[in-house]
Amino acid sequence: MIDLKLRITLLSDTTFGRGDGVAGLVDAEVQHDAAGCPFLFGRTIKGMLREECVNLLYALEQAAPAMSARWAKVVNALLGAPGSSERGRAALVVDDARIAADLHQAIAWQVANGALRRAEVLDAFTAIRQQTAVDAERGAPRDETLRAARVILRDTVFWAALHIDERRLDAHQVSSADALMLLAAVISGWRRAGASRNRGRGEIAAALFETVAGSDVECTQKYLGAFAAEVMPS
Repeated sequence: MIDLKLRITLLSDTTFGRGDGVAGLVDAEVQHDAAGCPFLFGRTIKGMLREECVNLLYALEQAAPAMSARWAKVVNALLGAPGSSERGRAALVVDDARIAADLHQAIAWQVANGALRRAEVLDAFTAIRQQTAVDAERGAPRDETLRAARVILRDTVFWAALHIDERRLDAHQVSSADALMLLAAVISGWRRAGASRNRGRGEIAAALFETVAGSDVECTQKYLGAFAAEVMPS
């Protein structure tokens, strides 16, 4: 098993909707835990990574068509292929992304002991933004289109543990080196996430970390450089 960490830094306010709202307050609420701290489900992150993989594969088909089949195979090994059997399960497991563990522990302790309220914590990490649809002909807001969405504030940092099952890579005849190179390439190109990402929200910076001598060391560029050398040999 290869254990890594993914750091996601919000560069702009971001909406990671949980699919429902709170009556009288917001139409789109963010996922948050018992202490009021926002978090992202691992399956949500995995879905966004798959979307980035599709974009990367398209770029490879245009720039290096001879290489696209190889990396499509790596994508299916890492993230799974539609309709695959147990044998073809995805090698990549993504845990939920949360704020730094020590910060979360301190907040949870204060909430449990009454020093903070859950709503206060949520308000510290988020804000409510309102928007409405505009009538193209009149240039005025359309009736009954005002919506309120909670956003996670920029500069919030999330961490998610990643696990790559090498046995599942072997089942696909994919090397761990290729898996790491592809993952770094996808993460380095991941720039937007969440709802309204085409309307100014959801700008992010993501980075990959591995543990070296007990310390977390960023390794995105190391594996990205190896990927570039493979797809664009000198």
